[in-house]
Amino acid sequence: MPPLFSSTADFQHAFADGLHTMLRQHDGLGVYILVLANAANDPELWQRLREPLTERHYHQAALITTALRQGRPLNEPEDDLMVFLKLMAIGFENLNLAEQREAGPWEVQFNPLRALRPPRASAAKVEGLRQPFNPDGFHFDKPFLAKEVFWQGELLDRNVSLLYNKFPFAPLHGLLVPEKGLGHAQFLTPQWHGYAWETTQALGPRVAGFGLAYNSLGAYASVNHLHFQSFVRELPLPLLNPVWRHNGGSEDYPVDCLSFDDAVAAWRYLDELHQGGTAYNLVYLPGRLYVLPRRHQSQAWATPGALQTSLGANPGWYELAGGVAAFGRQDFVQIDARSIAEELGKLSLS
Repeated sequence: MPPLFSSTADFQHAFADGLHTMLRQHDGLGVYILVLANAANDPELWQRLREPLTERHYHQAALITTALRQGRPLNEPEDDLMVFLKLMAIGFENLNLAEQREAGPWEVQFNPLRALRPPRASAAKVEGLRQPFNPDGFHFDKPFLAKEVFWQGELLDRNVSLLYNKFPFAPLHGLLVPEKGLGHAQFLTPQWHGYAWETTQALGPRVAGFGLAYNSLGAYASVNHLHFQSFVRELPLPLLNPVWRHNGGSEDYPVDCLSFDDAVAAWRYLDELHQGGTAYNLVYLPGRLYVLPRRHQSQAWATPGALQTSLGANPGWYELAGGVAAFGRQDFVQIDARSIAEELGKLSLS
């Protein structure tokens, strides 16, 4: 087992050190945005990185302003440039750090930096659950993303890459990409389902709170390149609350949810979803998988404004697991438990 997975403390230290090293060793907007968004999501990281982030922000702003005034081209990816221009408009001194509160059984966070995230495929019109991998589109093996890799190597006999999530909404949020260079599409197979199950089984006892999540195409997967989202949580997701019927409680969860403690039985159900063309979100935890079949993102919503306010514009695994990432302070303060449950219910198939 690689050393960073030996304990929660080892993982936390490696995560923080990697961000600090990345900012120190690499120029460019992409690295700055990634480190800023991760630091703003964690008070301890913010205290450690605020000074170098401030210095980098004003340095980058001066370079871009001069280039624009002189009519010189900017050698930066368009997505990164657009995000940084928005940051310049906001002003570094006006940036808000992430906050969190409870709304009944639900979790609400104020995450203004995530609002700047490019939509990529999550905003696209997607038909079905499977599309061929496009080597010319956005994917995690792009050369400019190499610097955003947190760790890569052999994990349970598979070559995997763990990238930082550029716009995190979960603690120690990463992107686990198996066999990155082979270009697997974002479509789950028995092989990769089994690998995700085994990975959480192996890492869970070492890194407390470790889990993996998965968005199928049609369930707001943002990149058509096989990946799982990793997280390490001290508090369980709202989905795990014992009051819900899928956990043995007496209350119905607002959206369809099935819980499996057997990997083979879980795959049989996932295969049925594939055959029926049903989009879904997954949460893998040690010895358990939560499956959330849901309406396909291509379907028209009766009240799109309400969905964008209560669950975000692109509700994926986190929203269906009971979390809301509000981008405005008014939404963060006003969202209540009833409205969250109602909007979740609109994603249900039943």
